[in-house]
Amino acid sequence: MTDDLRPAGTPTLEDVARAAGVSRATVSRVINGVRNVDPVIQEAVRRAVASTGYAPNRAARSLVTRRTDAIALVVSGAGVEPETEADADAPADEADGGEGASFTGQVFADPFFGRVVTGVVNYLRPRGMHPVLMFAETSRAREDVVAFLRQGSADGALVVSTHAEDPLPGMLTDAGLPAVLYARPARAARISYVDVAHQDGARLAAEHLLARGCRRIATITGPLDVPAVQERLAGFRDTMAQNGHPYIAIAEGRFTQESGETAMERLLAEHPDLDGVFAANDLMATGACHVLRERGKRVPEDVAVIGFDDSSAALACRPPLTTVRQPVEAMAAEMARLLIERLGKPEGAATSVIFEPSLVVRDSA
Repeated sequence: MTDDLRPAGTPTLEDVARAAGVSRATVSRVINGVRNVDPVIQEAVRRAVASTGYAPNRAARSLVTRRTDAIALVVSGAGVEPETEADADAPADEADGGEGASFTGQVFADPFFGRVVTGVVNYLRPRGMHPVLMFAETSRAREDVVAFLRQGSADGALVVSTHAEDPLPGMLTDAGLPAVLYARPARAARISYVDVAHQDGARLAAEHLLARGCRRIATITGPLDVPAVQERLAGFRDTMAQNGHPYIAIAEGRFTQESGETAMERLLAEHPDLDGVFAANDLMATGACHVLRERGKRVPEDVAVIGFDDSSAALACRPPLTTVRQPVEAMAAEMARLLIERLGKPEGAATSVIFEPSLVVRDSA
């Protein structure tokens, strides 16, 4: 590593080497994470770095390692496509009537995404790496993500997709760019991913409702073209059928609280005597509880409600939600680990890591 680009008067590698009593080359090896350096020497160098106030020159380091230590954290989904080239270049509120802003607003309103960011940051930061948040809700935005990575502005991508037919994972793998996906891809793609055992989680919800004595049970699903939603529905249906309930009422939502309210209104209109509801995420379960209270239904005495995720929405709900927990922070950290592993072994095979859910019992069921 060179100090040529370092401002005058700032600590250099030579300063650290003198303080640690080792060579400049040894300091460089420790700072760059080269293995096979004696642990005692590593500790001496770290103490010298702290005492001198040395900070690695990232520009110089990038010249040597060809790494930026930046990771693109991409939220990809379906938005309104601009109809003209002028629309594509216009701000979101001009090009699509606010749809782009609506997409980002939904992302920030959903506590799930905050947990993903927490898991990613907590894993990357101790390793001197940092995420760059990007949104890819249109074809133009997806192309921008690919170009950003091709230009070397980030070392790889962690992708959270909100759309079943999202082409971005395939675009990244076709371009030979390192990436890891949150949740199993809907389309065939040679990409590593993390996921939770959705059917097992839905089974836990069904068994708990049945154990409470619920017999007229319904479910509020997410968008039915999403693989995770399909798996949760299959797990719930199968468990109910195995316990003598071959039919359950279904209403489709969009993972928002408002859609949960709409779905609950529909279920109550069609099945006024239902006594148990499983919603495919906590926001929709919160919406369901809101409607039930407005209709004079007690939760859980009249209708028991279970969510999915164990997000902050579960604690904010009244009553606090019983929910299926997916360990989002741990899953996000595993995404980052898989990506860093891929950066070290570019030709490695794609892999998947599946986490087990658990049931968190609170007051709603």
